[in-house]
Amino acid sequence: MNTTTELETLKAKLKATWSAGDFDKIAQVYAPDAAAFIARLTLKPGTRVLDVACGSGNLSFPAAQAGAIVTGVDIAPYLIATARARALETGVKIQFDEGDAEELPYADASFDVVVSMFGAMFAPRPALVVSELARICRPGGQLAMANWTPTGFVGQMFKRTAAHVPPPSGMPSPVLWGDQTTATERLQQEFTALHLTSHNITFSLQMSPPEVVEYFRLWYGPTQRAFAALDAAGQAALRHDLEQLWTEHNQATDGTTLVKSEYLEVSAKRK
Repeated sequence: MNTTTELETLKAKLKATWSAGDFDKIAQVYAPDAAAFIARLTLKPGTRVLDVACGSGNLSFPAAQAGAIVTGVDIAPYLIATARARALETGVKIQFDEGDAEELPYADASFDVVVSMFGAMFAPRPALVVSELARICRPGGQLAMANWTPTGFVGQMFKRTAAHVPPPSGMPSPVLWGDQTTATERLQQEFTALHLTSHNITFSLQMSPPEVVEYFRLWYGPTQRAFAALDAAGQAALRHDLEQLWTEHNQATDGTTLVKSEYLEVSAKRK
């Protein structure tokens, strides 16, 4: 990304990717794991929380239900619209804003706790992400991230997809955020008391692995865009590889799908 035009093109592609399909249909599959992530933070009522790259609010809602004052921000307008509609429907008070993790629309030290689950890791410039996460978090405040690992199931799904459709050039792999050494190197200048632990997300779907691949093709932006970039033969090859991956990792034996995917949970304190 050597020019402003290249960056703008990349940002437009990323926004289009996360605006494709309907990510909420994927996020709801692991909503219980998102709630468990928030529960581990033991938020106190009145805590100011920012959910960065919030999607449809998987972290925002359990945080608000714990008594926190929650703001969610995401680059995809339709996800913000989905989250706002759910908040209105459920009567949960949360502020949802459209915004970029690399240029957050909030004043310095505005939040006590900053969280991001499988969100900020997809921004193309990690150094800017760290700078922004640190800027809007008060000194002594907490950062908590959930990042897919390179070796976990989702990391392998990205790898297999990239073998058919190369990712955007000039952008480091998002799953580097799930590497303990890389995450530490990126955060240690702005944050201290880093605590890194491995957890699993559970994908439990009442459908077979081939049906799960089709479900992701329909609703998961990165998978939908990958299929759209290929001709019929390429789509068949990608589908075969993804069906094989889901089948190999499936722990269910009753025709449904149960797959666990490792992620790195990062907890740190703002210096």
